[in-house]
Amino acid sequence: MTTPHPKTPHPKTAPAPFWSPDPETADRTRIADFARWAARHRGVEAAGSDYAALHHWSVTDLEGFWGALWDYFDIDAAPAYDRVLAEEQMPGARWFTGATLNYTHHALRDLAADEPAVIALDETGAAYEVTGQRLRAQVASVAATLRELGVGLGDRVVGYLPNTPHAVVAFLAAASLGAVWSVCGQDYAPKAAADRFAQLEPTVLIAADGYLFNGTTHDRREAVLELAGALPTLKATLLVTHVGLSQLPDNFPSLAIPWEDAATRTEELACTPVPFDHPLWVVFSSGTTGLPKGIVHGHGGVLLEHLKTLGLHSDLGPGDRLLWYTTTHWMMWNLVVSTLLTGATTCTYDGSPAPFARPDVLWELAARHRVTVFGTSPQYLLGMAKFGIAPSVHDLSAIRAVGCTGSALPASAYPWVRDHVGDRVQLVSISGGTDVVSGFAGGAPTTPVWAGELSAPHLGVALAAYDTEGRPVTDEVGELVVTRPMPSMPLRFWNDPDGGRYHEAYFAAYPGVWRHGDWITVTGHGSVIVHGRSDSTLNRNGVRLGSADIHDVVERLPEIAEALVIGAEEPDGGYWMPLFVVLAPGAELDDPLRERIREAVRTGASPRHVPDEILAVPAVPHTRTGKKLEVPVKRLLQGAPADQVVSPAAVDAPDLLAHYARLGAERRERRTTVG
Repeated sequence: MTTPHPKTPHPKTAPAPFWSPDPETADRTRIADFARWAARHRGVEAAGSDYAALHHWSVTDLEGFWGALWDYFDIDAAPAYDRVLAEEQMPGARWFTGATLNYTHHALRDLAADEPAVIALDETGAAYEVTGQRLRAQVASVAATLRELGVGLGDRVVGYLPNTPHAVVAFLAAASLGAVWSVCGQDYAPKAAADRFAQLEPTVLIAADGYLFNGTTHDRREAVLELAGALPTLKATLLVTHVGLSQLPDNFPSLAIPWEDAATRTEELACTPVPFDHPLWVVFSSGTTGLPKGIVHGHGGVLLEHLKTLGLHSDLGPGDRLLWYTTTHWMMWNLVVSTLLTGATTCTYDGSPAPFARPDVLWELAARHRVTVFGTSPQYLLGMAKFGIAPSVHDLSAIRAVGCTGSALPASAYPWVRDHVGDRVQLVSISGGTDVVSGFAGGAPTTPVWAGELSAPHLGVALAAYDTEGRPVTDEVGELVVTRPMPSMPLRFWNDPDGGRYHEAYFAAYPGVWRHGDWITVTGHGSVIVHGRSDSTLNRNGVRLGSADIHDVVERLPEIAEALVIGAEEPDGGYWMPLFVVLAPGAELDDPLRERIREAVRTGASPRHVPDEILAVPAVPHTRTGKKLEVPVKRLLQGAPADQVVSPAAVDAPDLLAHYARLGAERRERRTTVG
C-alpha cells in the first residue's frame, strides 16, 4: 500500500515558457532528424519539432520506437534480433531476443583516430587528451592483460578509482571481454568499498594510488591494501599511479601489476559478442540501511538507452564535448563514459567542483576546452549564485545546454544561469535514477523550459503520476510510476535469485507498474514537477507536504547554505516538524532571521509549510551521491539506534549522525521533564 500523496495545487493553465528553442536551431538537432527519419521509414506522424507527438509514439508503440532507434543508430549485432520485445511484462521484459553485440565495440567504433576521445581535467586546471586511437590501444592492452589473468565472460572486474581516463579504459576493457564491471570512488572507506565489491566475488581489482580534492592529494595506498585484503577472490590488482606516489609494498595480498605494464602493450582489440541482456555492470544503491543493493544492467539495454539519452535528448555527436561533474560511484559517471557512443568527446574531472583556490574552475575548464554540454547539480548552481561566482568572466559561448540532476532544481536557479552563462543556453533539469542509469524526465533541444519544471518525460518512458487508487492524475501530486518497460530497467539485483528484493523495491505498490518513490506532478502542458521522495513526505494535521517545496524556498535566502525539514511522529500522537539550517559564512540564526525564514515559507510555499522550530546545524548529511538523508535523520530524531537507521559507510559525513541523534535525545528529555 502506498502512502497518500500530498495535495499541493498547481495551475491548470500553461504558464509562459522561461526559455524556448530557436526553431532553426531545433530543426538541425539529431532528435529532429530522428523524427523525420521515423516519418520516412516508419510512417510516424511526428514533425521534427513536435516532441509531444514523438513521445506519444515512443510509449504507445514500444516495438516500433525501440526498433527504430536500433536502425537509426545502426546497432551492430550478429545475429540480429528475432523480435524487439518478446515479452512485455514488469519485471521480466525480454528485449531484442537472439541478438548478440558488445557495448565496447559501439563505444569505440565512431571515434576519430586523431581527435580527443577523452580529455582528462583536474581542479588545478591541468589537462591532457587521449585520442581515439590511443584510447582504443589502451583498451586493447588492458583487455589482453585481463584475459591473461583468466578474466572472461561473466567474471567481475572492480575499480577503486577517481574519475580519470584510467577508469574509462578499465571499464571498456572489462566490457570488451564480456566481464562485469563495478566501480566506486576512493573517498569510500575500504570497508564501504568492500561491502559492495565482496558481494561480486571479483577476479581483478583496478585501483589508484590516490586522488585530488580541495587542494589536497589524498594518499589511498593503505586503503587499496586493506580493500584488496578484504576481497579473497582476487587473482590480481592493477595499480594506477595517478597522483605520483610510489608503488605499494611487496607483501600485497594478490598479484600486483603496474598500470603502465598493463596498458602499454601492442594488441589488437577483439570485442566478445554477448547476448543483449548479458550483464554489463553492477551499480549499487546508496546502502543507507544494510548492504547496498547491486543493480545489474545489460549491454544492450544500456547501449540503446544511452544512445537515446545522449544522442537525442542531449544532441551529442562528433565535434561535441561533454563535461559533467561526477564521481565514479554516481550513475552520471556511466553516462559520462557513454558519451563515446555518440562519437563526442567526454571530459573526466578529478577534484572538488568548487575548490577554495579556484571556485569557478569548472567554468574555466569548460571555456578553455570548448565544452558544448555542461552538467552539474542543483547545489552547485545555487552555491555559485549565493556566493557571487560569475562564470561569465570566461568565454562560455560554446555551451549550448546546462544539464542538472541529483535533486529538484528550484526555479530560482534559472535566471542565474540565463544571466551568467547565456540567454541562448538551455537549462535542462533531469530526474532519473541509478535504477535505470538514465532519466525518466528532462528535456530535449526541441522542448521549451519552464522554470522549476522538467520539460517532458523522456522518449520511451511511459511516465505517469498515480493517486492512491492507482489512477493517473494531471495537475495533482502523485507517485512517479512507469507503466511500460524500458530496456535499461535492471536485469535483476545481485544475489537475489528469486527476484523477491527486486520486485519489492519497485512493483509491490502497483503490480506490473514501476513505482520509483518520488512525488511528481504531470502538468497540463506536459511538463513534470518533482516534489521529493515519497517516503519522506511531511504529514501535518492530515495534510501532506513535499519537503522539496520547503527546501526550495529556504535555500534561496542568502543567509542559508542548505536546509533540511523533517516531520517526526511522536509517541503522544503529536507531530514535530523542525527545519534544520546550515548558515552561510557570517550569518547568525537570530530571531529576525527566523522570522524571515518563516515568512519566506509562508509566502513561498504555504502557511501549512511553516516549521515548528528552526535550528542551526553544522551540516546536512547526504548519501555519497548527494541526496539528503531525510528518512534516516527523522528516525534518529525519533530515537532509533544509529546502527539500525543508516550505514555510516553510505553517509558523506558519518560524524553528523551523532549530532542529530543527540538533538532528538535532548528534545525527548525536555518533553519528559515538562510532562
